[in-house]
Amino acid sequence: VTGDNVHSLCLLDFSNNGQNELVVGSEDFDIRVFQEDEIIAEMTETDVRLVILSVPCAHCLVHSLAMVWLMGTLGVYNRSSRNWRIKSKNRAVAIHGYDLDNDGVPELITGWSNGKVDARNDRSGEVIFKANFNHGIAGIVEADYSVDSHTSGNHLLCVSVEGEVRGYSPATGGPGSDLLDSNIEQDTIRELSQRKQNLVLELKNYAENSKLAMLGASFAIDGSKSGQSIASSGSVPFQGLRGLQPDGSASGFDTSGGSGGDGPSLGGPGGQMGLMNRSGLAGHSLGGLSQSGGVQNYTLGLGKTDLNKSSMGVIPANTQLQTTLSVNPGNQTVQPHVELFISTTNDTIIRAVIIFAEGIFDGESHVVHPNGQTLGSSLKVPIIPPKDIPVDLHIKSLIGQRSSSQFHVFELTRQLPRFSLYTQISNDLPDPKGCVHFNPNERPQRMVMWVNQNFLLQDDIVSDGDLKVTFMSLRTQKTLRLRMSLAGDIIQSLAQFLNIDDLLTVADFPDELENLRQILVKVDDLHRVRTKLTAEMADHSNLIRGMVVRAEDARIMGDMKSMRKGYIELYDLNRDLIAGYNIRCNNHQELVACLKQVNQIIQKAGRVRVGKFKTQVINSCRTAIKTNNTSSLFKIIQTGLA
Repeated sequence: VTGDNVHSLCLLDFSNNGQNELVVGSEDFDIRVFQEDEIIAEMTETDVRLVILSVPCAHCLVHSLAMVWLMGTLGVYNRSSRNWRIKSKNRAVAIHGYDLDNDGVPELITGWSNGKVDARNDRSGEVIFKANFNHGIAGIVEADYSVDSHTSGNHLLCVSVEGEVRGYSPATGGPGSDLLDSNIEQDTIRELSQRKQNLVLELKNYAENSKLAMLGASFAIDGSKSGQSIASSGSVPFQGLRGLQPDGSASGFDTSGGSGGDGPSLGGPGGQMGLMNRSGLAGHSLGGLSQSGGVQNYTLGLGKTDLNKSSMGVIPANTQLQTTLSVNPGNQTVQPHVELFISTTNDTIIRAVIIFAEGIFDGESHVVHPNGQTLGSSLKVPIIPPKDIPVDLHIKSLIGQRSSSQFHVFELTRQLPRFSLYTQISNDLPDPKGCVHFNPNERPQRMVMWVNQNFLLQDDIVSDGDLKVTFMSLRTQKTLRLRMSLAGDIIQSLAQFLNIDDLLTVADFPDELENLRQILVKVDDLHRVRTKLTAEMADHSNLIRGMVVRAEDARIMGDMKSMRKGYIELYDLNRDLIAGYNIRCNNHQELVACLKQVNQIIQKAGRVRVGKFKTQVINSCRTAIKTNNTSSLFKIIQTGLA
């Protein structure tokens, strides 16, 4: 039993016991590994898998699982852990395992919708070979294309949608041959061009900072009259900042401090700039050599430095980025969501935020770029996780001053708890109708630790005795009360946290059982209608055969009146047959939908048990359905025992 429609299947020795297991990918984004009827492993992803392929692993006895997702993603699993994953704007249409570099281990060959074919190392995902077709790839196969007895092994054949076929043989340079040697010059040129572009951009930023600093110094000299003395008009002019201008023709960059103060100073033969003036006031001082050789100090206007720093993107050294996650229950206009609150520790502003997360945003990324009126030191981002799975939020924020043209990038990672769309409510509400009873043989403190890790709480729960906490699911508006009484994903997560291999529970969900009873009654009615429609269609088919023979006989005998009458009756009967077929199709769709609901209920009954008891419940439920034993089915779902 799977949770949804099956999209992909694969056989491989997952448990390394010498026998193949069945790997199933379904529309509910889950990957399940079946050993006969038992589910021995489950992995949750963020999209539907279109293809699952077994690839021998380079460094382990177990085969790797190569997977293609619906939205242009390719990845490899080693048992239940993911080795790597890449995402592309193009769609992977074919994958195959083939030893292209002749090292004894097959590489993952992928054909893409844009005509690209690449070979990747199954362990790291590194590209070791690539080629391009003029049209999209239709398929990749392995065969002895040349049928040459002098060559050993098969060729890799790639076919495009326009019929172009290319064949590739393994490398002849020995195991581990570099297949990208022919492109090393192009790659080197491309890498150097990228480095040049980055350096030119960095130099441009330095030059702009230098201009801003010079402009601020000029304004300061002109505007600060009081407290200043110019001893000689023949002083050597301030010549700029060496290393901060593109041509580098100015004087050196002195970081030793100058006569103007005890901070970093900028200067050379033309002068030096300190952070404090002679009197100790905040500001800059500019020193130069007079004609007589004496050192003269010129105060650069009070407060102008902050403006210059602001323009150059300078922020306080103690600036930090803080994040908070909370549950927002929503209202009539805003749906429930998790609220990510991002703030800085001072007056700096957040210019933009980029969040990377799997399975939450379209394209797995989300950008928030507030307009000028809403700029501030804090920002709120709504997040709506589609499923109850833990997700890592990779956050990048641009931080600077309001007048900054350049910003600092702050990066951090926060984990969204598994049950983040549950909000804590009062324990005074009545108990839910459905419940699960079990004994995990664990201390309540361990349960408290699990609750604090898997739910978003304002304050951590502390329990010195019995535990009772109530949540409401913001997706379904249903109540969840924990008194060691959990269901479905909750039980699986708790069993994993507590390292419980097998767990038998007693489940009582009257609403679910009543829903199952109504579905089974509807299934019986649909089966009866289906049988009746099938019999009617068979009768109509026999009548049609007789009518056709009689109408053709009348035509041969020249009895046009009888022929016309026969074909009119045949037309009416055929119209009834088509109408009956449409009814049968609708009946079949309803029947499939009902059977899917029955399977989902069986899956829920299995998920409130762990280990061998989970498999036992699913198998017993299937047996009860085959024998049409409804009372036994309900007993199995409640007690877990046949």
